[in-house]
Amino acid sequence: ATSFLFTEYQYVGVFMIAFAILIFVFLGSVEGFSTKGQACTYDQQKMCKPALATAAFSTVSFLLGAITSVLSGFLGMKIATYANARTTLEARKSVGKAFIVAFRSGAVMGFLLAANGLLVLFIAINLFKLYYGDDWEGLFEAITGYGLGGSSMALFGRVGGGIYTKAADVGADLVGKVERNIPEDDPRNPAVIADNVGDNVGDIAGMGSDLFGSYAESSCAALVVASISSFGINHEFTSMLYPLLISSIGILVCLITTLFATDIFEVKAVKEIEPSLKKQLIISTVLMTVGIAIVSWIGLPSSFTIYNFGAQKVVKNWQLFLCVAVGLWAGLIIGFVTEYYTSNAYSPVQDVADSCRTGAATNVIFGLALGYKSVIIPIFAIAVSIFVSFSFAAMYGIAVAALGMLSTIATGLAIDAYGPISDNAGGIAEMAGMSHRIRERTDALDAAGNTTAAIGKGFAIGSAALVSLALFGAFVSRAGITTVDVLTPKVFIGLIVGAMLPYWFSAMTMKSVGSAALKMVEEVRRQFNTIPGLMEGTTKPDYATCVKISTDASIKEMIPPGALVMLTPLIVGIFFGVETLSGVLAGSLVSGVQYRL
Repeated sequence: ATSFLFTEYQYVGVFMIAFAILIFVFLGSVEGFSTKGQACTYDQQKMCKPALATAAFSTVSFLLGAITSVLSGFLGMKIATYANARTTLEARKSVGKAFIVAFRSGAVMGFLLAANGLLVLFIAINLFKLYYGDDWEGLFEAITGYGLGGSSMALFGRVGGGIYTKAADVGADLVGKVERNIPEDDPRNPAVIADNVGDNVGDIAGMGSDLFGSYAESSCAALVVASISSFGINHEFTSMLYPLLISSIGILVCLITTLFATDIFEVKAVKEIEPSLKKQLIISTVLMTVGIAIVSWIGLPSSFTIYNFGAQKVVKNWQLFLCVAVGLWAGLIIGFVTEYYTSNAYSPVQDVADSCRTGAATNVIFGLALGYKSVIIPIFAIAVSIFVSFSFAAMYGIAVAALGMLSTIATGLAIDAYGPISDNAGGIAEMAGMSHRIRERTDALDAAGNTTAAIGKGFAIGSAALVSLALFGAFVSRAGITTVDVLTPKVFIGLIVGAMLPYWFSAMTMKSVGSAALKMVEEVRRQFNTIPGLMEGTTKPDYATCVKISTDASIKEMIPPGALVMLTPLIVGIFFGVETLSGVLAGSLVSGVQYRL
């Protein structure tokens, strides 16, 4: 897992430096690389720092965000690989002991990511403040690079890790389980190591970077809007850092919540695992609602103004509390709806299982229909939270609603990382030839983890939708666009092209997984057919070749989808202008949310 991530980061590092140079050149050339002060965008009477300074500091914050994202993913993977063997050993004693080790390991990753993101952002703001002084508009515009850095690395982590894990998964299962009828994670299967590595680089490192990207972007979007509202104009530093206060109270709430799973309500039997994980979500949401109320009461003035497309909107502190709370509870609803559609305890999954009686075709049809149907309620939850938060506090309300959804990120990640750790623990038990009882215990942990991992993904998607809208609002405000008129040809063309982009992106990644899986299947078949004594277990398979196939495929194939996402806004903006670009962004947002859910 480490060797793959280092290879991936070498390629991503080159891209990171190239994109950082591009950011500096584009932002610095606004005033012809002038070092003279310029009139502020939103208050022409004031003088702000030169564009060159914004370019330099934006580049630095971009690199900071990218490094923090990479670090979050890497450290999460390290924790998971240390934890899986320990979980297997604890499973010898009881399922409860194994659960505590797996869950605590996931919690370490969750707290590490939440704290890292918060700490680096807070230090960056304070260091930048030494140069910018009272020019908060310029300061927080430069800080937006942090979100871009985090999400661009998340993109590569997600795509690269996803291609790796799925190629290995398909290869191991198709040939091993289906054709050769050997158990999952059997050491005779040549793709078994690649499969277990894939769980760590895809589901742990990729997911960690992904949620960090959403967290960094929502914080930056909220800070940009706040800097041109009364918080920024009157230089109220505590109120200005309200988004960071939400995240910090979230860490404390998640710390208390974690104790409920590991110390207060200890898991004793298999049937208690899934309810225990679901309780984590409910407890963290209830406690967080109280935490937000306290922070809103102490950290905000009773009345203030928020920038709303050229005007200042008067907002009360209780209204901002409701914006965060509606995002938080929408996240819980999305989580539970996702669980309903993915858990084998409920009718949707049972219907899909039942459809298998008539063959694979009906199974695929039922599965697709279920996937499409599962979008409905989450979309309504997101729509309601957008309406409420925008009505109360314009684009700032949407940004803090996204932060509300992500405020319990430490608990969400603990639940999410717990799944792959349990999965790997089962693999280790199988490969080490441990007793059947231990494998049953790790399988029970893994089964609960698969369902709850889907809940974590629901949070990530819901928050990404709100974050995208908040960033879109920040872009429109900054570009000086008051309305996006769908009836103008430029915008409508942008909308259609933008709506197509998620499908283009998905086609690229799916084709990549398909071609990598094909190579993997051929290699596994070749080894079973040509290595004597492999099926009997007297000789070892060549694991390294399978690992190399997954690594090479994911590294090579992650570049085109990444380039598509990163370069499209630049190309559209330069050649067709900001109106068309606003259409592209809106189209891809609307289309991408449905597709991802």
